[in-house]
Amino acid sequence: MGRKNRVPLGDRISMAGERALAARQFVSATDILIGIGWLDPGAVEHWQRGQLACLEEAVQIDPSRIAEAMQLFQSWATATGLIASPTAYVDRTPQRRELRFSRSGDPGIEASYRTHWVSPQLSEAKRERLAEKASRGPELVVIQPLNGEWTCHRCGGTGGLLMMEPPGPACLHCVGLDDLEFLPAGDALLTRRVKANSARYAVVVRFSRTRRRYERQGLLVEPRALADAR
Repeated sequence: MGRKNRVPLGDRISMAGERALAARQFVSATDILIGIGWLDPGAVEHWQRGQLACLEEAVQIDPSRIAEAMQLFQSWATATGLIASPTAYVDRTPQRRELRFSRSGDPGIEASYRTHWVSPQLSEAKRERLAEKASRGPELVVIQPLNGEWTCHRCGGTGGLLMMEPPGPACLHCVGLDDLEFLPAGDALLTRRVKANSARYAVVVRFSRTRRRYERQGLLVEPRALADAR
Protein backbone atom coordinates (compact mmCIF):
# COMPACT_ATOMS: atom_id res chain seq x y z
CA MET A 1 0.00 0.00 0.00
CA GLY A 2 1.42 3.40 -0.98
CA ARG A 3 2.01 6.11 1.60
CA LYS A 4 -0.89 8.18 0.20
CA ASN A 5 -3.31 5.27 0.61
CA ARG A 6 -2.08 4.16 4.04
CA VAL A 7 -4.79 4.24 6.71
CA PRO A 8 -3.78 6.57 9.59
CA LEU A 9 -2.84 4.82 12.82
CA GLY A 10 -5.65 6.50 14.72
CA ASP A 11 -8.25 5.18 12.27
CA ARG A 12 -6.79 1.66 12.42
CA ILE A 13 -6.99 1.76 16.21
CA SER A 14 -10.60 2.97 16.10
CA MET A 15 -11.58 0.14 13.76
CA ALA A 16 -9.80 -2.47 15.88
CA GLY A 17 -11.44 -1.10 19.01
CA GLU A 18 -14.91 -1.14 17.49
CA ARG A 19 -14.48 -4.76 16.39
CA ALA A 20 -13.38 -5.86 19.85
CA LEU A 21 -16.13 -3.86 21.53
CA ALA A 22 -18.80 -5.43 19.33
CA ALA A 23 -17.47 -8.91 20.06
CA ARG A 24 -16.82 -8.72 23.81
CA GLN A 25 -18.24 -5.46 25.20
CA PHE A 26 -14.74 -4.33 26.22
CA VAL A 27 -11.42 -3.51 24.59
CA SER A 28 -7.90 -4.29 25.80
CA ALA A 29 -4.47 -3.16 24.66
CA THR A 30 -3.79 -6.62 23.25
CA ASP A 31 -7.01 -6.38 21.21
CA ILE A 32 -5.67 -3.19 19.66
CA LEU A 33 -2.15 -4.47 18.98
CA ILE A 34 -3.52 -7.64 17.39
CA GLY A 35 -6.19 -5.71 15.50
CA ILE A 36 -3.72 -3.33 13.85
CA GLY A 37 -1.39 -6.18 12.94
CA TRP A 38 1.48 -5.42 15.31
CA LEU A 39 1.05 -8.47 17.53
CA ASP A 40 0.55 -12.11 16.62
CA PRO A 41 -2.04 -13.96 18.76
CA GLY A 42 0.39 -16.87 19.04
CA ALA A 43 2.93 -14.57 20.68
CA VAL A 44 0.37 -13.74 23.36
CA GLU A 45 0.17 -17.46 24.16
CA HIS A 46 3.96 -17.63 24.54
CA TRP A 47 3.87 -14.56 26.79
CA GLN A 48 1.12 -16.05 28.95
CA ARG A 49 3.19 -19.22 29.38
CA GLY A 50 6.16 -17.18 30.59
CA GLN A 51 8.23 -17.69 27.45
CA LEU A 52 8.66 -13.94 26.92
CA ALA A 53 9.97 -11.51 29.52
CA CYS A 54 7.44 -8.92 28.41
CA LEU A 55 4.77 -8.54 25.73
CA GLU A 56 6.65 -5.77 23.92
CA GLU A 57 9.32 -8.31 22.96
CA ALA A 58 6.79 -9.68 20.48
CA VAL A 59 5.93 -6.26 19.03
CA GLN A 60 8.56 -5.50 16.39
CA ILE A 61 7.76 -1.79 16.34
CA ASP A 62 9.75 1.18 17.58
CA PRO A 63 8.91 1.90 21.26
CA SER A 64 7.95 5.49 20.46
CA ARG A 65 5.44 4.21 17.91
CA ILE A 66 3.99 1.78 20.46
CA ALA A 67 3.63 4.65 22.95
CA GLU A 68 1.83 6.69 20.30
CA ALA A 69 -0.57 3.82 19.63
CA MET A 70 -1.33 3.41 23.33
CA GLN A 71 -2.05 7.13 23.65
CA LEU A 72 -4.33 7.04 20.61
CA PHE A 73 -6.12 4.01 22.05
CA GLN A 74 -6.76 5.78 25.35
CA SER A 75 -7.96 8.91 23.55
CA TRP A 76 -10.35 6.87 21.38
CA ALA A 77 -11.69 4.95 24.39
CA THR A 78 -12.27 8.14 26.36
CA ALA A 79 -13.96 9.89 23.44
CA THR A 80 -16.18 6.83 22.90
CA GLY A 81 -17.34 7.04 26.51
CA LEU A 82 -15.89 3.70 27.59
CA ILE A 83 -15.27 3.02 31.27
CA ALA A 84 -11.73 2.29 32.46
CA SER A 85 -11.38 -1.00 34.34
CA PRO A 86 -7.93 -1.90 35.81
CA THR A 87 -7.36 -5.61 35.24
CA ALA A 88 -4.91 -8.11 36.70
CA TYR A 89 -2.81 -10.11 34.25
CA VAL A 90 -1.23 -13.34 35.48
CA ASP A 91 0.58 -16.05 33.59
CA ARG A 92 -0.62 -19.51 32.63
CA THR A 93 1.25 -21.35 35.37
CA PRO A 94 0.10 -22.69 38.75
CA GLN A 95 2.10 -19.91 40.42
CA ARG A 96 -0.01 -17.24 38.65
CA ARG A 97 2.87 -14.77 38.40
CA GLU A 98 2.09 -11.22 37.32
CA LEU A 99 2.77 -10.66 33.64
CA ARG A 100 4.84 -7.74 32.41
CA PHE A 101 3.90 -5.77 29.32
CA SER A 102 6.64 -3.21 28.71
CA ARG A 103 10.39 -3.47 28.34
CA SER A 104 10.87 -0.67 30.86
CA GLY A 105 8.43 -1.99 33.46
CA ASP A 106 7.39 1.60 34.16
CA PRO A 107 4.33 1.51 36.50
CA GLY A 108 2.45 4.09 34.44
CA ILE A 109 2.99 2.20 31.19
CA GLU A 110 2.07 -1.09 32.86
CA ALA A 111 -1.15 0.42 34.23
CA SER A 112 -2.06 1.67 30.76
CA TYR A 113 -1.62 -1.80 29.28
CA ARG A 114 -3.62 -3.41 32.09
CA THR A 115 -6.62 -1.14 31.68
CA HIS A 116 -9.63 -2.62 29.91
CA TRP A 117 -12.16 -0.20 28.47
CA VAL A 118 -15.71 -1.39 29.03
CA SER A 119 -18.98 -0.51 27.30
CA PRO A 120 -21.12 1.90 29.36
CA GLN A 121 -24.18 0.00 28.14
CA LEU A 122 -23.40 -2.80 30.58
CA SER A 123 -24.91 -2.61 34.05
CA GLU A 124 -22.58 -2.13 37.01
CA ALA A 125 -23.15 -5.75 38.05
CA LYS A 126 -22.21 -7.01 34.59
CA ARG A 127 -19.13 -4.80 34.53
CA GLU A 128 -18.05 -6.24 37.87
CA ARG A 129 -18.54 -9.82 36.63
CA LEU A 130 -16.61 -9.02 33.47
CA ALA A 131 -13.74 -7.52 35.47
CA GLU A 132 -13.65 -10.51 37.81
CA LYS A 133 -13.59 -12.95 34.89
CA ALA A 134 -10.86 -11.02 33.06
CA SER A 135 -8.68 -10.93 36.19
CA ARG A 136 -8.74 -14.71 36.66
CA GLY A 137 -6.09 -15.16 34.04
CA PRO A 138 -5.91 -17.81 31.31
CA GLU A 139 -6.89 -21.37 32.11
CA LEU A 140 -4.13 -23.77 33.05
CA VAL A 141 -3.60 -26.37 30.34
CA VAL A 142 -2.31 -29.89 30.97
CA ILE A 143 -1.36 -32.17 28.08
CA GLN A 144 -2.09 -35.86 27.72
CA PRO A 145 0.93 -36.76 25.55
CA LEU A 146 0.73 -39.07 22.56
CA ASN A 147 4.26 -40.24 23.26
CA GLY A 148 4.60 -41.70 26.74
CA GLU A 149 8.39 -41.53 26.61
CA TRP A 150 8.94 -38.04 27.92
CA THR A 151 11.00 -36.78 30.86
CA CYS A 152 10.23 -34.02 33.33
CA HIS A 153 12.85 -31.30 32.95
CA ARG A 154 12.78 -30.68 36.71
CA CYS A 155 12.98 -34.10 38.36
CA GLY A 156 13.61 -36.52 35.50
CA GLY A 157 10.35 -38.35 36.17
CA THR A 158 7.42 -38.96 33.86
CA GLY A 159 3.67 -39.63 33.98
CA GLY A 160 0.42 -39.69 32.07
CA LEU A 161 0.02 -35.90 32.05
CA LEU A 162 2.41 -32.99 31.69
CA MET A 163 2.51 -29.22 31.64
CA MET A 164 4.73 -27.37 29.21
CA GLU A 165 7.16 -24.83 30.68
CA PRO A 166 9.79 -22.73 28.87
CA PRO A 167 12.59 -25.26 29.56
CA GLY A 168 10.43 -28.26 28.59
CA PRO A 169 7.71 -30.62 29.90
CA ALA A 170 7.10 -30.84 33.65
CA CYS A 171 5.27 -33.51 35.63
CA LEU A 172 2.21 -32.69 37.72
CA HIS A 173 4.07 -33.27 40.98
CA CYS A 174 6.66 -30.63 40.12
CA VAL A 175 4.09 -28.03 39.07
CA GLY A 176 1.94 -28.70 42.13
CA LEU A 177 -1.11 -30.20 40.45
CA ASP A 178 -0.71 -33.85 41.41
CA ASP A 179 -3.39 -33.55 44.09
CA LEU A 180 -6.10 -32.84 41.51
CA GLU A 181 -8.47 -35.50 40.17
CA PHE A 182 -9.33 -36.10 36.52
CA LEU A 183 -12.92 -35.47 35.45
CA PRO A 184 -13.50 -36.77 31.89
CA ALA A 185 -15.45 -34.67 29.42
CA GLY A 186 -18.98 -35.75 28.58
CA ASP A 187 -21.22 -34.52 31.38
CA ALA A 188 -21.52 -30.78 30.75
CA LEU A 189 -23.70 -30.08 33.80
CA LEU A 190 -21.38 -31.92 36.19
CA THR A 191 -18.36 -30.21 34.65
CA ARG A 192 -19.88 -26.75 35.18
CA ARG A 193 -20.77 -27.52 38.80
CA VAL A 194 -17.36 -28.91 39.66
CA LYS A 195 -15.49 -26.14 37.86
CA ALA A 196 -17.48 -23.47 39.69
CA ASN A 197 -16.61 -24.99 43.08
CA SER A 198 -12.99 -25.92 42.44
CA ALA A 199 -10.62 -23.12 43.43
CA ARG A 200 -7.93 -24.78 41.31
CA TYR A 201 -8.46 -26.59 38.04
CA ALA A 202 -6.74 -27.26 34.73
CA VAL A 203 -7.98 -28.18 31.27
CA VAL A 204 -6.68 -31.50 29.97
CA VAL A 205 -6.04 -31.66 26.22
CA ARG A 206 -4.72 -34.24 23.78
CA PHE A 207 -3.47 -33.69 20.24
CA SER A 208 -5.66 -35.19 17.51
CA ARG A 209 -3.60 -36.35 14.56
CA THR A 210 -6.68 -36.52 12.32
CA ARG A 211 -7.93 -33.02 13.15
CA ARG A 212 -4.41 -31.66 13.71
CA ARG A 213 -5.36 -29.73 16.83
CA TYR A 214 -5.53 -30.10 20.59
CA GLU A 215 -8.91 -31.25 21.90
CA ARG A 216 -10.32 -31.16 25.42
CA GLN A 217 -10.38 -34.44 27.27
CA GLY A 218 -11.69 -33.15 30.58
CA LEU A 219 -10.57 -31.25 33.67
CA LEU A 220 -8.27 -31.73 36.61
CA VAL A 221 -10.25 -30.57 39.65
CA GLU A 222 -10.07 -30.59 43.43
CA PRO A 223 -11.34 -33.93 44.81
CA ARG A 224 -13.56 -32.13 47.33
CA ALA A 225 -15.35 -30.19 44.59
CA LEU A 226 -15.90 -33.36 42.59
CA ALA A 227 -17.23 -35.29 45.59
CA ASP A 228 -19.61 -32.46 46.53
CA ALA A 229 -20.96 -32.20 42.98
CA ARG A 230 -21.71 -35.90 42.80
